[in-house]
Amino acid sequence: MSTTNALTMDKPTPSSLLDTATQGIIGKGIDRVEGPLKVSGSATYAAEHAIDNLAYGVLVGSKVARGKIVSVDAEGVLSLPGVIDVVTDFATFARNPQQGGETEAPTQGVEDVHYFGEIVAIVLAESFEAARGAAQQLHIEYDEAEGRFDFEALKSEAEKPGAENQVPIHFSEGDIDAAMADAAVAIDVTYTTPSQNSAAMEPHASIAVWDDTGALTLYGSYQMPTSDAQQLAKALGLSQKKVRIVAPYIGGGFGSKLGIAPESVAAAIAARSLGRPVKAVMARQQVFDATVRRSNTEQRMRLGADANGKLVALGHDILTSNLPGEDYYEPCGIGTHFAYAAPNWHIDHDIVRLDWLLSGSMRAPGEASGMLALECAMDELAEAAGIDPIELRRINEPDSDPDTQAPFSTRQLLRCLDEGAGKFGWDKRGKAGTVREGEWLIGLGVAAAVRGNMLQESSARVTLTAGGQAIVESAMTDIGTGSYTILAQIAAELLGLPIERVTVKLGDTDMPPAAGSGGSWGAASSGSSVYLACEAIRKQIAKAMKVDSEALTLKDGEAIADNRKVSLASLAGDDGIVATGTIAPGKQEKATKQASYGAHFAEVALNAVTGEVRVRRMLGVFAAGRILNEKTARSQCLGGMTFGIGAALTEDLIHDPRNGKLVNRDLGEYHVPVNADVPQQEVVFLEERDVHANPIHAKGIGELGISGAGAAIANAVYNATGVRVRDYPLTLDKILDGLPAV
Repeated sequence: MSTTNALTMDKPTPSSLLDTATQGIIGKGIDRVEGPLKVSGSATYAAEHAIDNLAYGVLVGSKVARGKIVSVDAEGVLSLPGVIDVVTDFATFARNPQQGGETEAPTQGVEDVHYFGEIVAIVLAESFEAARGAAQQLHIEYDEAEGRFDFEALKSEAEKPGAENQVPIHFSEGDIDAAMADAAVAIDVTYTTPSQNSAAMEPHASIAVWDDTGALTLYGSYQMPTSDAQQLAKALGLSQKKVRIVAPYIGGGFGSKLGIAPESVAAAIAARSLGRPVKAVMARQQVFDATVRRSNTEQRMRLGADANGKLVALGHDILTSNLPGEDYYEPCGIGTHFAYAAPNWHIDHDIVRLDWLLSGSMRAPGEASGMLALECAMDELAEAAGIDPIELRRINEPDSDPDTQAPFSTRQLLRCLDEGAGKFGWDKRGKAGTVREGEWLIGLGVAAAVRGNMLQESSARVTLTAGGQAIVESAMTDIGTGSYTILAQIAAELLGLPIERVTVKLGDTDMPPAAGSGGSWGAASSGSSVYLACEAIRKQIAKAMKVDSEALTLKDGEAIADNRKVSLASLAGDDGIVATGTIAPGKQEKATKQASYGAHFAEVALNAVTGEVRVRRMLGVFAAGRILNEKTARSQCLGGMTFGIGAALTEDLIHDPRNGKLVNRDLGEYHVPVNADVPQQEVVFLEERDVHANPIHAKGIGELGISGAGAAIANAVYNATGVRVRDYPLTLDKILDGLPAV
């Protein structure tokens, strides 16, 4: 028995089956169901699939940043032991990765080199060691050309992006110049952020296997298999039906694995050429060189307020960078649009075209960088106006979306700030530079967190088997976020099963299509599709028991109605009950402004002699709809807050201004926070349901934790020292000159 259940979110869903759940599974901090596989080494990641007759491919990156390939001396390495071939398909190789969610092929063609490290060849051998040795010895001759590498020197040539990306390129209302001139208090400051790398634990990897029909199976590390398969099919000139992507386990992505990367195309081309499977795993340096970076930014913030602290002007002018011909720009103004109200607005995005590697989405694209500037500027305005930073935000709390005037679906920003202030001891915050413990200067900082909520079309198939088990199948992925567990919880709760009797299968495009993991939409989108499938199964069970579905209770593997108890196994019958659920965004997307909110608090100690900054404690208070699993949600927020430490204090992807080459292209030199950098962190969730978002009333949380986190730390550094640093990260060399004499 098979059925379908589809819902387009055109109307609110005031009631949810989860509201009347009887098993107490939803919201509970259940351990990850796949956790034992991961800690025992039994979870199979992209490079670990056992494939017969496998050849090993090692990618070769360009040694020039701009120019043309003249020749590749393949003969020079083909005589080396174990070497099979050198593949250089200049026309088809991917110049750079594709952006997430796109369905077209990435930019292709590598004969003309556009950035240092661009993948231009793949060396194949019988062993990884033989392929690596040959790749290191492969000689490629280039006709080097002039390039565009210096952001500072080329700022004056910035141009408008060719297409909008999540937020309008330009937004203006009123007269910001006149409002700034008339404001009782105003600030006009510029913040800069560097390029950043996602630095996921697992490097990009692909195993390409062709069958006799000309169909390709790619075992890869990708966040969005459904759209990634479309991208790969277009890149190879295939029908989408001929491409299958398998990605059951992914060792982190943070946006870097949203779209396909060069290793997938190279592996597929090499495997087709060789007539046998090929594995290609990027070296860590190649992940840095040839995947995606978060763009560096220069952000001019203009804030003007009246004598009471009410904003009269808000300006956010943003410079980002990307390759020529690429439309993506870091949408730093995306949170500025609805965080605060002002009658005079100006938000603008421009791109500086550089021959650097591609810039694209990294965790919380837009908010992560934009709020580093906005929330510090709000702190500066509060200082200039003599108003507490939390009170300033209260004064400028909007009643509706300042951009569209749509009502907020839910908004608990002020409550997050108030709850956090009480819990953190905000009333003990002193005047900047006045609190000291020996040679350590102590400061407290606060910042708001906002992150827009999105729903994406997604499907899932749920089977209630003859044995009374449930199987959930979807092309959704789990990139470490807890998807396996959350989807198992939803199915278990709605079908009245112990979670141990639910099996979740993910990350295979042979399963129902899904939007995948990105944009913080994964749990809500795929969770809603599982919800709808289970709803359809419940209706079939009710029909079999000849009762209304509203009168049905499913619990402990049994259906209960009309004073009867019947086992689910017997109701499923020999063939089981199968249902496919599909969720899609609808009119609610524009009828209300949907977002998640939070407040970050940080305490830092800064050494008055050395300038060393130590984050002592952090608190995040968040409101993000229904929390589906308290433990995995908390883990996501802790990870985001840790990202905030990196953005504020340590992470700086450095480009050589002579050729754009990355100087610090590994985890030894690109400094992500380590255990010693991360203090005691506490996360608090506010009770919330968002009936406008989806039928499970949940909202995105994976990127909320990073939004504003770094700004809270930067504001704490100012409160400790009285020194305002506007160039991220806040390394000691930028702080020392402003400290009092020893």
